[in-house]
Amino acid sequence: MGHARDGGEDARRSSCRVRAGAHRAIGHCREEMTLKIKRVEHVAIAVDDMTKHKRLFEDLFGLSLELEEQIDTTKLAMYPVGGTYLELLETVEPESWLGGWLKDKGESLFHICFEVEDIDEALQELKGKGVKLLNDEPIIGHGGARIAFLDPGSTGNILYELAELPTGNAGHS
Repeated sequence: MGHARDGGEDARRSSCRVRAGAHRAIGHCREEMTLKIKRVEHVAIAVDDMTKHKRLFEDLFGLSLELEEQIDTTKLAMYPVGGTYLELLETVEPESWLGGWLKDKGESLFHICFEVEDIDEALQELKGKGVKLLNDEPIIGHGGARIAFLDPGSTGNILYELAELPTGNAGHS
C-alpha cells in the first residue's frame, strides 16, 4: 500500500480527493488527467440564421469563411481564428437534437471541441473515470475527423467534443 511520502497510488487518490474541489463533480482531478489534448480545435455556436451570422463574422469581425457543408441535418460554417476555428451550426430539421437545443436555449455557445492525439484512448480513459459519453464509439464528422461527445451531465453541464483529425490534416476542414 502506498503512502503520501512515497507517492503510492493511495497517496495520489487521497491527494486528488483533498485537492479536487470542483473537479469532484466529474470524477477526476487534474493530476490524474493524461488525455493527450493538442489544442482547442473549435468552438461551436448554435444559430437560427446561418446567413445572418456569417455576415456578422465576415463584416463585423473580418473573418474569412474556410469551409461550409451540410452533414445529415446540420449545416456548418468554419472560420479560422488563430490556431482554432469558430464553427456556426444551423439545423435543417427542427426536431433534431440541435433543433431541440435551439428551441430550449436559443442561439448560444453549443460546444467546445478538443483535438486529441488518440480518440479511442481518450474515450477509454474518460469511461474509466466515470465520465458518461453521448457516443460510446467515435463517429465520422466533417473533414473525416473521428469525433465523440461527452455527456454534459458528467462535465459540469458543458458539452465537449473530442476530435481526432485525419493524419496530415492541420485543421478540422
